[in-house]
Amino acid sequence: MRGIFGAFSKKHDDTFSEVFRVNKRRFAAGLVWQPVAVGYTPRKYAGVLARNSKNRAKLYVEYRSMIGLAPRSRRYASGMASAAAEIVDALSEYSSFLAVFFVDKKYYLLAVRNGIILADKLFNVEENARAEYARFLKIPDWSAFIAPNAWAIPRAVEKNLATMLSHKVKYKLRPINLLRARLFSVVLLCAFFAGVYFFFNEPIHQMMATRPVAIDQSVIDEYNRQIDEKNKELDKQFDIQKQQPVQPLVLPYDNLPDPVARAKQCYQAIGFLMQPITGWVQSGVSCDETTATAEFNRKFGSLDAFYDMAADFLPGAIITEINDDMLSVSVSLPDVAHAASMDARDAATVERNVVSLFQSMGMDVKTDVVVDTITNGVDVVQLNVVEVEVSSKLLPMQFIKMFEDFGGVYITRCAWNAVSKNWNYEVIIYAK
Repeated sequence: MRGIFGAFSKKHDDTFSEVFRVNKRRFAAGLVWQPVAVGYTPRKYAGVLARNSKNRAKLYVEYRSMIGLAPRSRRYASGMASAAAEIVDALSEYSSFLAVFFVDKKYYLLAVRNGIILADKLFNVEENARAEYARFLKIPDWSAFIAPNAWAIPRAVEKNLATMLSHKVKYKLRPINLLRARLFSVVLLCAFFAGVYFFFNEPIHQMMATRPVAIDQSVIDEYNRQIDEKNKELDKQFDIQKQQPVQPLVLPYDNLPDPVARAKQCYQAIGFLMQPITGWVQSGVSCDETTATAEFNRKFGSLDAFYDMAADFLPGAIITEINDDMLSVSVSLPDVAHAASMDARDAATVERNVVSLFQSMGMDVKTDVVVDTITNGVDVVQLNVVEVEVSSKLLPMQFIKMFEDFGGVYITRCAWNAVSKNWNYEVIIYAK
């Protein structure tokens, strides 16, 4: 829980905002999201997190198996809608998406991975929003990308946030300390009645005196009948939900593709795509977890000529027209053997050993340790992952042999740079 406590302890930064307006309604952004720990109710867990942070949160919102805590700020208020929860509901067809919206002269960034909210940030400065978006782009396998057209992000579409957020919101900030909120409400209510009493110079009991009202018994009977039907319907739904078993957690390191076979597969797929097409020049070719893709820029060739030559040199490839002068050609990777694999060392040790390995080879390497959260809606598991980025002259089959002493190795991406004549590799290692 160190990450969430650190998020509350950060000082105010003028590059961020907490609230934006859509359709005259205020939405809260910048919440800190955390899966609810097993054995806790959402409100109780919010109180635990708030008590153990330096900047104690007063408000929270519940969404599915997560809670979003509002860092202390005068801009947040009880009853304010959570922007992240409302948007995730509106984009329910995507389990993972990376989105940024231009709204209220600000840039709102939302990153959702396997139904888990990773980032909920509102930027005042466009450059900071673009930098954060670029950082999340390095993570593979997003289902959808959303960004302003002016950003020119490949495969991204622009969406109007006003059309996605309805006037009837479902997820609102609530006080963590319910007793304090109720006492405050009672004080306000008492002050209101006292004001009414002194403003109107007549006894309160005369103003609130009851009067006999004639009620049709048939209306009461019909109301009771509808209540009974609704209760039966809710009971039936509850029984169905109770009978549905909870799906077991699927941990990625239990089913990893063989790294040597995947390296050889990527090398062969990239070699297949690196075909000379008259009048077109390749700007890059890469291989991710499921697909190898090459991009071609037009010099003097034509689209018809490209399709004719691709039919001979690239059979079975899928051609996508990015624009009139740029094409993307991709092929799907067949499956390889899978096995369970995880490094027995902790993440810090794995990272240090990786850095030492490449230092001994005289090669620069970038590493980072991240924590991935996996949940099935009931159970939550946090995975320690070491990320590795390297630029090398080594072929994929030679490069992957450097990781023979590591477990839990997974190649997420390798790419050939035709200009620098280098291979760029991205590898993750699942650690203990």
